[in-house]
Amino acid sequence: MVQLRDKITPMRTLLPYARELRRLAHNADVTFVVNDRVDLALALDADGLHVGQDDLPAKEARRLLGDRVVGVSSHSLTEALEAEADGADYVAVGSIFPTHTKAEFTLVGLELLRLIRERCSVPLVAIGGITAENIGEVIKAGADGAAVISAVGAAPDPERATRQLVQAVRDAKAIASRSH
Repeated sequence: MVQLRDKITPMRTLLPYARELRRLAHNADVTFVVNDRVDLALALDADGLHVGQDDLPAKEARRLLGDRVVGVSSHSLTEALEAEADGADYVAVGSIFPTHTKAEFTLVGLELLRLIRERCSVPLVAIGGITAENIGEVIKAGADGAAVISAVGAAPDPERATRQLVQAVRDAKAIASRSH
């Protein structure tokens, strides 16, 4: 999945870039979601929308988007359960580790991820400070996947960094499946 997350660029400037990103994602058979902006998601005919706790509630996003993907960021068990009850297709949990991407973040750690995994049936995506070195820990703690920005975007070789992340997830899932 690729998420367009841009909280700064004016819409008129962002729109052509977003259209191209959507085209590239679809050509690669990758799900394309927009962060926060239901209007942009609809204008782009995006596959879905990701919202945070201060954004459009998941229930309203679901009403507007129909069967498209709706994801919700959570920082507590209560928020995760509410997102699931409101029709979220996945719940993002974080920040699992310290991150430099968000100036103000709530560090929730692996314990909250484990707790949410016990209570939520929708897929969980770990967010915050995820790297190739620690992604295995979040998979073992119950995440189905992880969201990354710096681990790929700041890497000298983004393709190699992505391949390392994917391999680390595969390795962690293989270990987890052998232990069950």
